[in-house]
Amino acid sequence: MSVLVLLLSVGAACCLGFGFVLQQDAARRAPLSDFLSPRLLLDLMRVPSWLAGIGLMVCGMVLGALALGQGEVSVVEPLLATNLLFAMGLSRYRTGQSLGRQGWGGLCLLAGGVTAFLVAGEPRGGESVSSPLRHWLVIGVVAGLALLLTACARHPRTRGTPVLLGLAAGLLYGLQDALTRLSGERLSDGGWAVLLTSWQPYAVLVLGVSGLILVQSAFEAGPLRMSLPALTAAQPLAGIACGIGFLGDQVRTDSGALAWQAVGLAAIVAGIVLLGLHPAMPEGRERHGSTAADRLMLDGPHESG
Repeated sequence: MSVLVLLLSVGAACCLGFGFVLQQDAARRAPLSDFLSPRLLLDLMRVPSWLAGIGLMVCGMVLGALALGQGEVSVVEPLLATNLLFAMGLSRYRTGQSLGRQGWGGLCLLAGGVTAFLVAGEPRGGESVSSPLRHWLVIGVVAGLALLLTACARHPRTRGTPVLLGLAAGLLYGLQDALTRLSGERLSDGGWAVLLTSWQPYAVLVLGVSGLILVQSAFEAGPLRMSLPALTAAQPLAGIACGIGFLGDQVRTDSGALAWQAVGLAAIVAGIVLLGLHPAMPEGRERHGSTAADRLMLDGPHESG
């Protein structure tokens, strides 16, 4: 793994983590009538803190795309999972909470899990799989699972809704990262003409918008500590599955290496959950008002005639 890939990936994680905190702070005040609707994005565009969060998220995606252009998905994705550390840092600054045993334990598990997976697996690039069947099988499984999770989370007041939507968005973002890597290969091999006549860049755009709606709906439906861990855990798992499934990424497959890779991934998920449940992470506000009251909270007070 090159230093450039490391710096790009960690820079992307930093922007994403800070951006998620700012986005959730705005989305939790959005009207519930916009739940899982593109209207939600139109409402949030009037909130400066949300626009700042989106700006950071776009910067993170650009840095992530550059990292994917230089390294394998199976390397970049675990590093992107460290965005939760930066979200935790900003939340801790805003709330004044100390890390404590839970925070340090989650931090060590996440960092140690990423290190264990990368050292044991030694991910390296290979030739992309040419079989269309394998491509669409992996894509169909990931996208289908995301669709199923979304269908199970149709009601915004259900307690598990933020978790389900976070998982669904993470799956779509992991798939988006893999197709971003594939789009980069198309561009480098055949130039813009080949890229613009391929389906991958348009799929990246659709996945990006769909994932954004799911993420903002998850932020709207519940506290960040419920949605962000699910999002952060699902994205690298989906990305690694796609990288190995059809991008040609290779990892060591001897029994010892596989065991340590499994331990590393389990530690990543455990660390994400511990950090996500930390008291420093924003809880959000309970919604007791009507839709009109929610909209008034988002728009701010207006002067009467």
